[in-house]
Amino acid sequence: MHPGTATAVNQAVYDDSHVRRARLVRALLELGGLQLADIKRVLAAVDDDSVPLHDAFGLAQDAMVPPRPRTGPAYERALADVDEFVRRHQLHVRPEAEVRGMLADALVAVRSGGWDFDLATFDDRMPTVVAQAVHELAAIPDADRGTQMEVSVIGTISYEVAVAALRRLALEHASWRRFGR
Repeated sequence: MHPGTATAVNQAVYDDSHVRRARLVRALLELGGLQLADIKRVLAAVDDDSVPLHDAFGLAQDAMVPPRPRTGPAYERALADVDEFVRRHQLHVRPEAEVRGMLADALVAVRSGGWDFDLATFDDRMPTVVAQAVHELAAIPDADRGTQMEVSVIGTISYEVAVAALRRLALEHASWRRFGR
């Protein structure tokens, strides 16, 4: 965080940019689960005007994916399935994007339980998911770069948490309807 305006030896005044930066750090830490080193990398990209906004957004997205080893035959198959899914839906996603590994993690976990899960399950949902992403990004204000990054990162983290919570509410409701009566 950049320094505030000194008003005394041990006092300073902080402006809205400080509040926004504190909100961003808090969201990355608490909702995003990022380590401080990752937060520092994201903030450096936000602050570096030479990094294109799309690349800075990609760096922030990558930082939000938990790192883990992704090796072995199960991951090779899962990553190949993710690549095919990305091609099939003509998604413009970087080959090195960590989110590919995140989706592969889900495939490996489900398949390790004995369920031969196929990403084709999501084919019908992808147009809606892409439309939602376009809608979310359209809500980013035409403002300064810092504000745009803050809104996109906090929005991504908060929206993912909210969607997961809504899905779990719906699952509990559906469970009650099927098993709880």
